[in-house]
Amino acid sequence: MMLAFVLIAGSLAAGAAVLLLLPLMRRREDARPAAGLTAGVVLFALLLGGGGLYAAFSNYSWVEAPSAADTPAAAAARLAKELARNPDRLDGWLELGRRYFDLEQYPLAIRAYQRADRLANGQNVEALTGVAETMLAQDFENIRGPAGRLFERVLEMQPENPKALLYSALAAMGRGETGPARDRFQRMLALNPREDIRAIIEKQLQALDAAEAQGSAGEAAPAGGGATVQVHVTVSPNLRYQLTDRSMLFIAARDPNQPGPPFAAKRLPVKFPVEVTLSAADAMLPERRIQAGQKLDVVARISLGGQPTSASGDLFGQVGYHVGKDGKLNLVIDQAVP
Repeated sequence: MMLAFVLIAGSLAAGAAVLLLLPLMRRREDARPAAGLTAGVVLFALLLGGGGLYAAFSNYSWVEAPSAADTPAAAAARLAKELARNPDRLDGWLELGRRYFDLEQYPLAIRAYQRADRLANGQNVEALTGVAETMLAQDFENIRGPAGRLFERVLEMQPENPKALLYSALAAMGRGETGPARDRFQRMLALNPREDIRAIIEKQLQALDAAEAQGSAGEAAPAGGGATVQVHVTVSPNLRYQLTDRSMLFIAARDPNQPGPPFAAKRLPVKFPVEVTLSAADAMLPERRIQAGQKLDVVARISLGGQPTSASGDLFGQVGYHVGKDGKLNLVIDQAVP
């Protein structure tokens, strides 16, 4: 595109120069010499003036825009085609998993990492970690289930793996296993992590200390003063026909302004209508509990396949909830995940 523009602009400039310079270069009828100096000045003014006017008034970009073939998505597609011809390349499947993860194509990333895991007979740490991290990117609730189990496998293979130590410690905290959680956080500190990671670990250890101190003092009441979220959950009649025996209901309370795991979550069988109460007892992490005054989004999702990971076709509904102010709210599941 740029080359064509230059050729066309150059041709037009040359044509204009010929029309202006020919009369000046001809020998005059009064036998006086041609106006060579004037012709040179005109040529210089034409080229420099034309370029200056273009630079001042044109919005044409001299930088070639990247073609579709140069985009990350195109690069991932090329690698996928190459792996279709050479499917035994372990490093290729790991690279494809990383590229799909960066593109937020999480189901494809999981498939790529799982293919690498099969090629490595379940002994590749990067493949296992990739699957687990991608699951968490889809839904952090997976830390309690399949993602947490994968990080445990990584720890068996590499006891000092930083990612496995961090996430398995968080999973242990979610299960209320303070001993293993503390041990793994302390092992991470011994690895001399970056300052931002160190700050996170120290904060988690402080939360564990507070929880243990509270327990030893006999304070059974959870932080938050018994604050709860109460919803009456129903499903739209137009969507009920999609439910199967494998379907499961997941309820989570999240702060839309604070990324991370939900403040409370539950997994329930699909039976409607259902009354659901979320409290500090349903927290995934000790320091992330429902507190009075919070404004949360309560999401009810029906996993048609029974998996905690959100998938296309799953049904969901959402309602905003002001803790301590709202009572029991109606939550209707009336939408489908694209």
